[in-house]
Amino acid sequence: MNRGNHVRTGADRLSDGLSHPWLKDARIGLMTNPTGITAGFVSTVEVCAGLPDAELTALYACEHGLDGELQAGVRFGDTVHPRLGIPVFSLYGEHKNPTPTMLSEVDTVLFDIQDIGVRYYTYASTLIHMIEACAEAGKRMLVLDRPNPLGGSVVEGGVLNAGYESLVGAWRVPVRTGLTVGELALLVNSEMEVPCELEVIAMDGWKRSMEFTDCQLPWMLPSPNMPTLDTVKVYAGTCLFEGTNISEGRGTTRPFEWIGAPWMDGEQLAARFRSHGQKGVHVHPVYMSPTFSKHAGELCGGVRIFVTDSREFRAVETGLVLLHELASLYPDQFRFLEPPQPGSRYFMDLLTGGKEVREGIHDRGELYRLIEVWNAQAKEWRERRKPFLLYP
Repeated sequence: MNRGNHVRTGADRLSDGLSHPWLKDARIGLMTNPTGITAGFVSTVEVCAGLPDAELTALYACEHGLDGELQAGVRFGDTVHPRLGIPVFSLYGEHKNPTPTMLSEVDTVLFDIQDIGVRYYTYASTLIHMIEACAEAGKRMLVLDRPNPLGGSVVEGGVLNAGYESLVGAWRVPVRTGLTVGELALLVNSEMEVPCELEVIAMDGWKRSMEFTDCQLPWMLPSPNMPTLDTVKVYAGTCLFEGTNISEGRGTTRPFEWIGAPWMDGEQLAARFRSHGQKGVHVHPVYMSPTFSKHAGELCGGVRIFVTDSREFRAVETGLVLLHELASLYPDQFRFLEPPQPGSRYFMDLLTGGKEVREGIHDRGELYRLIEVWNAQAKEWRERRKPFLLYP
């Protein structure tokens, strides 16, 4: 890899000898996963374990585990790191919010995970929960910043409504934030009733116009069903199908790039989709048989989403249009997944941050009204995020 003009992440800067007063003679905890690596492929766990003036005393694991080995939704418990002999606390098991015990032996918590800039992705929610816990426990927090792989210019989707907070949406932000994880942390911390002491170790060389391929950094899949940058590009739209009985591609070689069901006619759906004139995207009929998750072992008609121009492509709008057409084409087969227990929320409502999509997506006029409202909210969000932008 040519490192002459690459972006230096917060982890790279720490590995290269950056000093920070919150690390000197400090006990530190690290929240990370396999994406916490330097440009030279050194784990941030190793970087932190080797800091000369600090002691690594705890690790924190989000969804999918410290080693990224677990599928979506798989809970796990606390363990001990096999080589370092320090606790690895689970934030995706009995506790999703860090407890006082988990923070009792640390002074400063570091965060180094590759986020993808989409509200549904649970790592950002776990970060927000850690900020809240550090504020309550009087701990400091350092975020080692990484690129938003979607870039920092485009924002999309409606802002989460109050009362719909969950692990797939923990703060009042749009679906596609256009922020790095460090910028998001600064914004959220500033809006909390009780903020924590938080700073960001910013990147060198990153600009908002950059896509991840411009950064000359290794791409490590952040979760088992987010293998490639092509997946990242479409996820903000096709993740919505997690709230339906349509496969979002789990169990295929193209998770989130393909959607399907045994009763779906991909050619008809593709033709109907083209009538909406969405830019930067081609939807193509493809048959697949998922090996696990929805419709496992069944031959499914469906479509694969090809991004033809990432600058023009709007993933959220694409997802909404596909939802609309499927709800219209298959009123007897298409359905939203029911709440897991009486009185709880529909998963679709948690994903979209309200009930408007679930209640109105069948109507074409309501579809376009919703897109207009969400675009207006995205415009307001651009103003709200301005004070926290770290990069040009």
